[in-house]
Amino acid sequence: MTNPEIPDATDVVVVGAGQAGVAMSEHLTTRGIAHVVLERGRIAERWQSERWDSLVANGPAWHDRFPALEFDDVDPDAFAPKERVAQYFAQYAAHFQMPIHCGIEVTEVTRLEGRPGFRVATSAGAIEAQYVVAATGPFQKPAIPAVVHEEAGIHQIHSSSYRNPEQLPEGGVIVVGAGSSGVQIADELRSAGREVVLAVGPHDRPPRRYRGRDNVWWLGVLGKWGASAPPAGAEHVTIAVSGARGGETIDFRDLADRGITLVGRANAFESGVMRFGDDLGTNIRNGDANYLSVLDEADAYIASRGLDLPEEPEARILGPDPDCVTHPVRELDLAGAGITSIVWATGFGVDYSWLHVPGALDANGRPVHDRGVSGAPGIFYVGLPWLANRGSSFIWGVWHDAKYVTDQIGIQRDYQAYEGSAARIA
Repeated sequence: MTNPEIPDATDVVVVGAGQAGVAMSEHLTTRGIAHVVLERGRIAERWQSERWDSLVANGPAWHDRFPALEFDDVDPDAFAPKERVAQYFAQYAAHFQMPIHCGIEVTEVTRLEGRPGFRVATSAGAIEAQYVVAATGPFQKPAIPAVVHEEAGIHQIHSSSYRNPEQLPEGGVIVVGAGSSGVQIADELRSAGREVVLAVGPHDRPPRRYRGRDNVWWLGVLGKWGASAPPAGAEHVTIAVSGARGGETIDFRDLADRGITLVGRANAFESGVMRFGDDLGTNIRNGDANYLSVLDEADAYIASRGLDLPEEPEARILGPDPDCVTHPVRELDLAGAGITSIVWATGFGVDYSWLHVPGALDANGRPVHDRGVSGAPGIFYVGLPWLANRGSSFIWGVWHDAKYVTDQIGIQRDYQAYEGSAARIA
């Protein structure tokens, strides 16, 4: 499975052996479609080397898995540590004897001239394929806003490079980003005794659990996993949800009570002073509204079906806004405040610089596709957020997306195999 030797030709080349690539390989294997999966690192490499030490999965083990294999050593309602998640995918690949080749980087994909298929150039030589599936996922290129220049004398890292508090120089830390990564990193730094400033942008903050059920269950029974597109204006809104501490609902008031200073979005930096937006209060209120709307829908669902689930009136009690919200900090002299580091939990961009097939990407280098079927015949995508629906970002969701893409490849193979009646008579 890790043999660096690759065949000269195959039906399908899958680029990437994370959760998307492993899911594709299962379905291709089940359909009997010849393929190879090429991975420049190890299986589930990003789970192993591009996440902080204490990270756990954001969904419980009963939900965040593929159908054919359970986590045999993790409580179904618990959240698997990142190392166990990476091990899970390696076990899954071994279970299906997947043709995954690790340590091989794909450097270029081009269409063959005068005949069907593609030339896939790799660090171990070239391979020809009739179809190529880009399964490299959404976490390809760390996105750091051009706010603080490198010469500012502040230690800056992206959340994908953060490992633990000891990694950072002594002193306070600004964490920019209100999603799962930013919240958990800020909380960990504060627990380690650091002074922490957390820049909070627009976000949704669903309940981790409500009335005895996890958020992922509520998304399922309320039909929200199947949403085909995010609400208008919410395409890039981050989700503040966490599996840390056994899973807990994120409330920014709690973070402030733990000593974290909340501020608005980090907008500008000049002469050692960071300036923040005036949107903190609005972002907190909108997050509260999102949270309460989920509780409303959950209560209505329970009532309409007569379910015997425990009431939880305390879930609706929101404490008073902390002083940092009612009297927000609009600018901060970093040296004066003892701030020595910034952690940018600001997401990622895609990098398909190796994909040189007209029609596969738009002018900005983003994938052109419909449910993973590219605008360029023969090119497919798996592992992207909202590829087919809201569930596409989750482990179980990518498995279903991969099945659909595999079906589409099968359909195309059937058409290409057709020779016509004349060929059969001959």
